[in-house]
Amino acid sequence: MMPTPPSGDADAQRALWRSRRGMLELDLLLSRFAERSYPRLGKADQHAYLELLRMDDWRIWDWLQSACGAAVASDGRPPAQGGDPPPHLARIVTLIAADAGAHGEQDRA
Repeated sequence: MMPTPPSGDADAQRALWRSRRGMLELDLLLSRFAERSYPRLGKADQHAYLELLRMDDWRIWDWLQSACGAAVASDGRPPAQGGDPPPHLARIVTLIAADAGAHGEQDRA
């Protein structure tokens, strides 16, 4: 069962719902970020996150893999040649990657 933010926070609920993706790895990263971090973001970062969620899954995945410093995607293919995220989305991609790294270390401990 998917956790939900407090019932009064419709934007956080919408972000959490839209974070659910067809790719399991991306679903886990984005859903955890939306649950743990989205409510604490400033309005500009929240807007960027919602805009990011309108992108194609593989594009988001490739940006996150690059932000995490992965040389090869988890499925063995090299990262896409799509380049870096646009400047207005670069910060949110970095925040998601940092959140995944920080909580990944905690989850392994």
